[in-house]
Amino acid sequence: MTDAAQRTADRVREGMFRNDRASKLLGMQIHEVKPGSATLRMTIRDDMLNGHDICHGGLIATLADSAFAFACNSYNELTVASGFSIDLLAPGRLGDVVTARCFEVSKAGRTGVYDTEVTNQRGERIAMFRGRSYTVKGKPAVTG
Repeated sequence: MTDAAQRTADRVREGMFRNDRASKLLGMQIHEVKPGSATLRMTIRDDMLNGHDICHGGLIATLADSAFAFACNSYNELTVASGFSIDLLAPGRLGDVVTARCFEVSKAGRTGVYDTEVTNQRGERIAMFRGRSYTVKGKPAVTG
């Protein structure tokens, strides 16, 4: 990785997060963004629990999807999800700090594949997420 590539990833992280109301609403924090990868964290709050007193699976998916978004946009080419799948492997519980680590598996032409592992603070795997991306050529993810 070059210094220029990391500077681009840093600029994308700052520009995207500035406008990312959904991730901010859920209290997500960006730990790291590098070209083709991203790590985000979120603490499970009481208002994130479902009727079984565990974290709603959709919120775990949202954390993984946010990490995916930062990873696939890190080259500053506007990139959106064309689809994803998630396997929920264990429950997230009140107070857990869950971490989503996303990395690029494949990027060719306009499409990419990214895997995200979600773990709790004990390193236990909560979910596995696979995202498929589509890049809009010639449009930056962030300007300025």
